[in-house]
Amino acid sequence: MADLRPFRMLRPTDLTAPRVAAPPYDVVDVAEARALAGRNPDSFLHVSRPEIDLWDGTPADSPRAHEAGRAALAALVDRGVLVADDRPVYAVLRIRSDIGRGEQTGIVAAASVADYVSGAIATHEQTRPDKEDDRVHHIEGIGAHDEPVFLLAAPGEQAWNPVGEVIRRVVARRAADLSATDGWSNVAAVADMSNTPATDEHVPTHPEHELWVVDEPADIETLRSAFAAIGTVYVADGHHRSAAAARVAAAHRDTEGTDVFPVVVFPGEELTILPYNRVVADLGGRAPEEFLDSLGTAYEISPVPPGGDPRPTAAGQIALRLPGGWYRLVCRERTFGDDPVAALDVSVLQTTVLEPLLGITDVRRDPRIGFVGGIRGAAELDRLVDGGTWAAAFLMHPTSVEDLVAVAGSGRDMPPKSTWFEPKLASGLFVHPFGDS
Repeated sequence: MADLRPFRMLRPTDLTAPRVAAPPYDVVDVAEARALAGRNPDSFLHVSRPEIDLWDGTPADSPRAHEAGRAALAALVDRGVLVADDRPVYAVLRIRSDIGRGEQTGIVAAASVADYVSGAIATHEQTRPDKEDDRVHHIEGIGAHDEPVFLLAAPGEQAWNPVGEVIRRVVARRAADLSATDGWSNVAAVADMSNTPATDEHVPTHPEHELWVVDEPADIETLRSAFAAIGTVYVADGHHRSAAAARVAAAHRDTEGTDVFPVVVFPGEELTILPYNRVVADLGGRAPEEFLDSLGTAYEISPVPPGGDPRPTAAGQIALRLPGGWYRLVCRERTFGDDPVAALDVSVLQTTVLEPLLGITDVRRDPRIGFVGGIRGAAELDRLVDGGTWAAAFLMHPTSVEDLVAVAGSGRDMPPKSTWFEPKLASGLFVHPFGDS
């Protein structure tokens, strides 16, 4: 069962929300965060990226930065920018975007650390120790879980039906209690990222977030019971925050509130996963023509006409960008038995191309491979290859929600950079302080 509880949220008002809302901490660098926060003292980036208010070069994971984050959070509360609910509540969160399906609606709740430890909250990727340490120190430093974990319920989950009924009832009852974008639109200059190298950094999309507080006792009971009927929920985005929450709970067992962390859970049917594309720095000593020939054993190859759309239309297809143009690759053999990891296109690329032809065995550490979030599209891959920094690019078909559920349900991990969920959850709209914070 999923223990997803109501909690006392610390959140902005309808008037302050547009000033508070910010992109997640891990999709902006220091320069972007400073530009976005600008002269806005209410931007949540002062909490989530507190190093922007310190000397250049101050490490994000440092006592000075964590002290600054705690002070920034306290200042938002003292000024009445963030206000605590007087009792535990859920909330409906609706995100509208021009990406994917255009709209997704879920429930803000507090998830049990015990569920994460037991596997009732299932994961699908490994965490990096340095990033996990950073989140632990940040959470401890500010005395709060300040950014939510993005969870999903499996597509077709019948226990979601009463959750959907509560959502429809609450949304129809009144206007949203607050609404805001994710803060990118506050500074137009940061939207020009044409010189950004191949990374997994975010591109501004300005999704609109609307939040309705769910405080009717009957609705709260319905949600609590419905979630209890869901056997497993899955981490879509936020593996490091989940792991950090578990470590904080273990280290602070006597501190009230550390046994839960904030989440937003969405039905899998409403979510959009974009591909996570790959670029490589060399072709293993081969000329482009030789490289194409070497792919012929595993793939059927056809050129994409100039001006044609190279995007794969189904699993088993990959688009390859070389200096001469785009090529469509269709995998000749896709027999993987019951192995959900081996069947992923990113796994097939690894086993048929990256490792045997290019000698890239550790994609986490090899500098010859880069990753480009699908939000950037094929044009970004054109730019990177034509610029000469990268020898080739692979435009992937997106991993499906069903693939994610299959892998997580098997207790396995996906290869690094397998999913890119869009839109991202804005920060600052609901915070979970614990202890005396």
